[in-house]
Amino acid sequence: MKKSRSAQDEKAVDMAESAEPSVRTAWRNLPVVAVVGRPNVGKSTLFNRLLRKRKAIVDPTPGVTRDPIESVCMLRSIEKPITLVDTGGYKLDREVLDDQVVARSLSYLEKADLILFLVDVAKMAPEDEEFAAVLRRYAGKVVLVGNKADSPERDPWIFEYARFGFSGMVAVSAEHGRGLDELEALLLARLDFSKAEEYPDAHDDVRVAIMGKPNVGKSTLLNRLSGSERSIVSDIPGTTRDVVEGRFVWKGKPFTVLDTAGIRRKKKVFEAVEYYSVNRAIKAIDECDVVILMIDAQEGLSDQDKKIAALAEDKGRGIIFALNKWDAVPGVKNGFEAARDKLRYFFGQMAFAPVLALSAKTGEGVPKLLDMAAQVFSQLNQKIETSKLNKKVEEWVEAYPPPVATRTKFKVRYATQLSINPQRFAFFVSRPEAVLDSYATYLRNRMREDLGMALIPLRLEIRASRTKWEERGAKDERP
Repeated sequence: MKKSRSAQDEKAVDMAESAEPSVRTAWRNLPVVAVVGRPNVGKSTLFNRLLRKRKAIVDPTPGVTRDPIESVCMLRSIEKPITLVDTGGYKLDREVLDDQVVARSLSYLEKADLILFLVDVAKMAPEDEEFAAVLRRYAGKVVLVGNKADSPERDPWIFEYARFGFSGMVAVSAEHGRGLDELEALLLARLDFSKAEEYPDAHDDVRVAIMGKPNVGKSTLLNRLSGSERSIVSDIPGTTRDVVEGRFVWKGKPFTVLDTAGIRRKKKVFEAVEYYSVNRAIKAIDECDVVILMIDAQEGLSDQDKKIAALAEDKGRGIIFALNKWDAVPGVKNGFEAARDKLRYFFGQMAFAPVLALSAKTGEGVPKLLDMAAQVFSQLNQKIETSKLNKKVEEWVEAYPPPVATRTKFKVRYATQLSINPQRFAFFVSRPEAVLDSYATYLRNRMREDLGMALIPLRLEIRASRTKWEERGAKDERP
């Protein structure tokens, strides 16, 4: 293999060798601000408006938000961070799950440093009056926020709520962004930021997204992993709508787990609410390192399972196939091997992805799942020295040389690691157009075997490279 490189190639090698994982900024000891109120008064709209992004689902259907959603929010007018919480609606007439939703909302009244009691300035409801009575014991940290004040003429309507007796009141329009400066000024006056601390987050926690079709046991797994009833668990398909986080430590390794809404076939996504839930779940792939794709061991694969896996693989995320409810599968000799081989058949391009059997309900197989997630995370973040990589490339090319025919002939000059998590590599060759997919697959397989990356997807980019003599010749040929 010819090692002569151009100046441009040398620069690329230097950049690859100096590449470091991105370091994020994180906060601790932030004041907690909870947005509470009855359904459909605009809590999630205000939450998203303050965050300046759509994280909570917004829809006219009452009761869309079920699990509390937390996020660090940088208040724009004062450049101060808070932990902002969007909660489920407080209801008088409660149906299935409503008691759990209300209980989770009320739990934040104690822990919040400030409570934003959101009401509709145009319409007072019995729930407002009853909830106001509940909030009076926290009156010192309650701010009444009159939403849907879409024009200055509506601002005085908030005084209808003055009889509730809360000292702080402000009129806003979450939909149009009116009154947010006044709201943030009030937050600044009422909150203590002295304990807030910024620190570098090197992203050493394993961030896992639990995904799969509805009612496959995702929330049950999250609750078992985090050791709490963080997600509402129910036999009703589609219970989880927003992405809910759980955090825990396993064998000294921190984990962050995302429980997402179940993804079902598009023709079954009738509600706009579920449409946004599916989008939110798909976006969770961007935020995680490892996707645990839960598959009902009794029902088998669905088309949506294949789509989730394809999305995760395309983004370079680690993938673990988890055959859940394995305790309910009849004991058959070599049953797991048969199920694993069936998965391998349907996911031929993902032979690297581990397949595990577990029961989220009983805990069987969960320790092995966590060990595997940590191992996948480690491989995703492995850095390979350029010298070590190219020594291996020489061995691979010597063991299986490129074709020698005129039209398919090319030379592999060198390779560099472009990024970690996802793992991306560039192979610089004399004629990229001559490199067949089969040879790229060969290189990818050898990397998995020889570089300790057997459990993760690898991205290979075939790029053009010229020697210094070739570059000089090209310059001489210019007019």
